[in-house]
Amino acid sequence: MRVVSAEQMRAIDAAAVARDGEIALMRAAGDAIAECASRYASDGPIVALAGAGNNGGDAFAALAALGDAHERIVYHDPAVDGTPARIDARERARAAGATLRPYPADPALLARAGLILDGLLGVNARLPLDPTTAGYVGAINAAQRPVLALDLPTGCDPTTGALAPDHVRATATIALGAPKLGSFLDPGRAATGELWLAPLAMRDADADGIGDDISVLDDRAFAALVPKRSAESDKRRSGAPLVIAGSPQFPGAAILCAGGAARAGAGYVTVAAPEGAAAALRAHLVEQVVVTYDDTNAAAATAAILDLSNHCSAIAIGPGLGLGDALGEIVRGVIAQTTLPLVIDASALFHLAKHLDILAGKRAVLTPHAGEFARLTGEGTLAPEDRLRRARAFVEKNDVVLLLKGQTTIVTERARTSLNPTGTSALATAGTGDTLTGIIATLLAQGLDPFDAARAGAYWHGRAGQLAAQLRPIGVMAGDLHGLLADAAIVRPHDPGLERIF
Repeated sequence: MRVVSAEQMRAIDAAAVARDGEIALMRAAGDAIAECASRYASDGPIVALAGAGNNGGDAFAALAALGDAHERIVYHDPAVDGTPARIDARERARAAGATLRPYPADPALLARAGLILDGLLGVNARLPLDPTTAGYVGAINAAQRPVLALDLPTGCDPTTGALAPDHVRATATIALGAPKLGSFLDPGRAATGELWLAPLAMRDADADGIGDDISVLDDRAFAALVPKRSAESDKRRSGAPLVIAGSPQFPGAAILCAGGAARAGAGYVTVAAPEGAAAALRAHLVEQVVVTYDDTNAAAATAAILDLSNHCSAIAIGPGLGLGDALGEIVRGVIAQTTLPLVIDASALFHLAKHLDILAGKRAVLTPHAGEFARLTGEGTLAPEDRLRRARAFVEKNDVVLLLKGQTTIVTERARTSLNPTGTSALATAGTGDTLTGIIATLLAQGLDPFDAARAGAYWHGRAGQLAAQLRPIGVMAGDLHGLLADAAIVRPHDPGLERIF
């Protein structure tokens, strides 16, 4: 699905209004908000703060649709009528039994609310907030009650994710029509809470030709990407990645990478490692083949690895290799001379810094975290709010696929960008990145192009992490993900009206 800027959303909304009418769309939005609100409301009244625009109209529409299970109160400016759709929603809320009160909101009432609906600004927000709106935001936050933001938390820029000093800290946000960029980008994601989408029969294509092509996978799109084994597949045609990883100091990185590759469906995983790491690897890798090379002789090692790659269909290189000069020559030699698709991680990224020219013409996925990306680019520390801009600049210059890890992992190439919605802080543990590298290597080996392999791999890895966190609230380890990849590939039933994104 498309993730949109404010400009793109305005185009999508205008086209939908022209087709279906604004009143019908606002009524559909109210129904969706009411359904989402029922998931978060506790005992106490549902209190909405309605702004002067159509975001406020959506709040009225929600109260009209909620029914009598809760007392419903909406604060608004009685001097503002707004669009015919907003007027229709307001009068339907009144007729349905909601109580309409003028601002300012009563702090005591907010403090006992079962749920607060933030309908102040939405996609047309401009920062900084005016003092009046900032005051309303302060009242919402002071109440310390569950908050459902409509479209975006007030105080979050819909396109950049920038936050005003006073911004709503939402329990959840329901995106109407399409998810907004600001809900994914730091620091806006932290204010968004859980994110839901109500598509409202709006069409992504109505924003074609406006701004960047940025998307997010959902379960159905992910399932469509993951290759399925045909009845006549043999072990090599099922995916034969070569994992160049591990060292005497870090054998575990190779083990985790190879395990991730195997559990992602590879039929034949080969691990190339220095002789000093072989005993540890062979003790743990029963189904995978371990082949050694002499890491003190770069030319011979490079030739041996390239010869080995002739029987493989993709390469994963980097986890646990180490930072020695000879290893740098091996890494760069293999990357420069292979024609196979590659996923490049960890130590290999270290050895690529100042040598990015060897990536020219390669089908490569680079998977840095923020620190590795800063070193790779030579442009200093990566600020959270600058991640998308710098990621896009990097791929424009180097023509590779970049998977930039983070709370929202960014996968981007020159033409397309995908933001990953899956994952959990439980993945913040050693070795999970090595597992991700193995997953992507298998998807490359099975024939996915680098962009699709990277975004499908990130989505799959994140879902496995979420399952691991459910089973083990404390103490998830990277190896826990391997056995959960099969379950993480199972697609949930789809609710066409309301979809959980993260």
